[in-house]
Amino acid sequence: MATIIIATGRAVPSRRVGNSELAQQIDTSDEWIRSHTGIGARHIAGGETACSDLALEAARAALSMAIQGGMIREKTLEELALTVDMIILASTTADYIGTPSTACIVQDKLGARNAGAMDLTAACSGFIYGLEIAAGLLAVAAERRRILVIGSEVLSRITNWNDRGTCILFGDGAGAVLVEKTAGEGPGRRGLLRTILGADGSGAEDLIIRRGGSRNPYRAGETVDEPPHVEMNGRGIYTFAVKRATETIERLLQAEGITINDVDRIVPHQANARIVATAGKRLGIPEEKFFLNIEEYANTSAASIPIALDELNRKGELREGSLIMTIGFGGGLTYGGNLIRW
Repeated sequence: MATIIIATGRAVPSRRVGNSELAQQIDTSDEWIRSHTGIGARHIAGGETACSDLALEAARAALSMAIQGGMIREKTLEELALTVDMIILASTTADYIGTPSTACIVQDKLGARNAGAMDLTAACSGFIYGLEIAAGLLAVAAERRRILVIGSEVLSRITNWNDRGTCILFGDGAGAVLVEKTAGEGPGRRGLLRTILGADGSGAEDLIIRRGGSRNPYRAGETVDEPPHVEMNGRGIYTFAVKRATETIERLLQAEGITINDVDRIVPHQANARIVATAGKRLGIPEEKFFLNIEEYANTSAASIPIALDELNRKGELREGSLIMTIGFGGGLTYGGNLIRW
């Protein structure tokens, strides 16, 4: 059995906020942001747009690609949606706290009436976790065939726009992939080849939203000065990300018995260009091996890897047989990576 990505999609808000516009609100500059992060802009969702809205748009884009590519027998989006067996949605910015899941909202609006639905909270590693969960769900049930894995974020809603250290980093967007089970075995098989998943809960406070959950809920009569927002220990996250990214790359290569020369592209979580550059230098990996689009989209957390995959795919840079490595790291703290034969 093989788990193959047969289509990709993405959704990005139309409003684009460049560094110069942000510099009009806080004490920073385009030069400073670019030199420290590699970010040039971010896309910000309108006030009426929720996580499920972006997720739905990305999911529809992926289904439409599958239909237009002629790789399936279904001819309409409605027909294809009925063949989806599960929707896995990774996000830290769900429509609601706890219930209902954002995946259920997407399932309804998409018309995927035969699909189960679940949310996944693994921050910026969410898509990597979701892809492995999808492969496991397809493997254990013969009747399951297709799963949508979505990463969707509206990080502008949990950003403190007065905090220069974090507000420059984040953007909104969603990415989705449609995966399908096929009978592929042996050397050279396509699909998801291997996944590494990890976590280090001792660093939980390095990236955290402190208010609103059961640990620190809002109370009746309390005056709230500011809405819930993400807090980050930048130095701690940087150290963690570089360490885990290099380790994960090495472990994936060793486990498959390959070298970096066998990998066509590395698609890392788009958190900070300096993290990627440092990890690459430590391993002697050429800069061009990594695909980065952080300059345009900033950090979209769980959406960053599927957005990047869709961009590569629509450019024609992901060809059948290409070996792709994804690398993620983020709040929790979580980390992981996939090896995918396209």
